[in-house]
Amino acid sequence: MAALRPQAAGLRRRGLLAAVPAWLALPAQPAHAGGQLEEPLADSVRSALRAAVASAGPPELQFASTEARLSYLRWLTAMSDRLYRRKPDDASRREFLQTIWYEARRAGLDVSLVLGLVEVESAFRKFAISSVGARGYMQIMPFWTRVIGDGDAATLFHMQTNLRFGCVILRHYLDRERGDMFMALGRYNGSRGRPPYPNAVFAAQRKWAFDPAGRA
Repeated sequence: MAALRPQAAGLRRRGLLAAVPAWLALPAQPAHAGGQLEEPLADSVRSALRAAVASAGPPELQFASTEARLSYLRWLTAMSDRLYRRKPDDASRREFLQTIWYEARRAGLDVSLVLGLVEVESAFRKFAISSVGARGYMQIMPFWTRVIGDGDAATLFHMQTNLRFGCVILRHYLDRERGDMFMALGRYNGSRGRPPYPNAVFAAQRKWAFDPAGRA
């Protein structure tokens, strides 16, 4: 298993914010997902979530062995082929996959599930906005930036920020539901206990499953 750690240098906040006008100049594409519901959080939970989304430096991948690295590269090649139609630019596609692999594993989530969730939530559209205002790849509700971030909802259109928030929020819901991913996905979508959304994510997840032995 790879050992993960954020790059020490990180991204300076002012540099991130300077890029925001360029993102907002692009047309936002609608999404039809639901949205997380704002719920009271204990101070300890809020602090833990705030710490979990901090430090948005570019992912720096480390591997325990040569075989672990080769396994990752096989995964990257397979997923890049599957994602080509959605993201034809090679560099941006590989950057996206590297980041989602890093953020999913950092949060203790199955990367295929996170890819399935992104497909259902935004169809891999960086600037998607739902009818209830959820934003970006993982359709994060803007209130989260106020609750555990710096209050600037525009940063949810930044790729790693969006994926970081989404993975941390899903991990939070999974912990609240004591490991029940069906219920956690319902919370993520604002439809807790109803099957359409979790079932859609699980179905999409199967498209992104990967067999390290090369059989998938």
